[in-house]
Amino acid sequence: MMRIFSGSLLTSDKQKISYKHYKRGFGTVIIIAHGFFNSKDAVLLMQLKDALIDCYDVIMFDFRGHGKSSGLFSWGSKEGLDLEEILNYARKQYSKIDLVGFSLGAAISISVLAKKDIVDSFVAISTPTEFEKIDYRFWNLDLKNDIFYNLSKGRVGKGVHPGPFWLKKPKPIDLVDKIKCPILYIHGDKDWVIGYKHSQKLYEKTKSKKDIKIIKSGLHAEYLFRKNPQEAIKLIKHWFESKIRGGKKSNNA
Repeated sequence: MMRIFSGSLLTSDKQKISYKHYKRGFGTVIIIAHGFFNSKDAVLLMQLKDALIDCYDVIMFDFRGHGKSSGLFSWGSKEGLDLEEILNYARKQYSKIDLVGFSLGAAISISVLAKKDIVDSFVAISTPTEFEKIDYRFWNLDLKNDIFYNLSKGRVGKGVHPGPFWLKKPKPIDLVDKIKCPILYIHGDKDWVIGYKHSQKLYEKTKSKKDIKIIKSGLHAEYLFRKNPQEAIKLIKHWFESKIRGGKKSNNA
């Protein structure tokens, strides 16, 4: 039986971070950190949640400026504070915490994990080496799977309240070698926002246990679950099964 808990957490700089906690009594929780213009209610991220809840509890949340969280999105400058509160919330209830980050959500995750050895495993999807080197290429957009999709049912859970983008931001490429947990990098070779070479460079610099998977014809971040759903979900589930052996019920759930 699954129970769903909703609420908000207050960050150290007084922002309210909205979350949903899908709890079935497993000893491991997986946290999903969305990317820019998404939220915990985005259709494709809910698809990932649905694929995980048979074996894991799941926490989804909104970075500031997204969904039901307060504040303005600072493009990675302050969002680490949001993730830290979610991780602290999870640590009070679980002995094993694992993390999936998408795009800027993955970049933010790297900045937090470089400071805090708090998760057991991490999946980084479509991760930029640094914000300034994001290589958005509008001419490579897939009209059917991106623009038309976002104008139909894909619009659910989308939107952002942007703040100033010139604030100083942590650079994942300068921090990833400090992370101690195992990392799986996943990237589509048709990613028009962040080229797959970003993940290759991060992989090369990673010192912890690591793996990298480049998905043929794969698109950007959560769009992998639209065009390559079986492959993307299989990679994530296999990584967590092999690294953390989830699936045992906890006594206090």
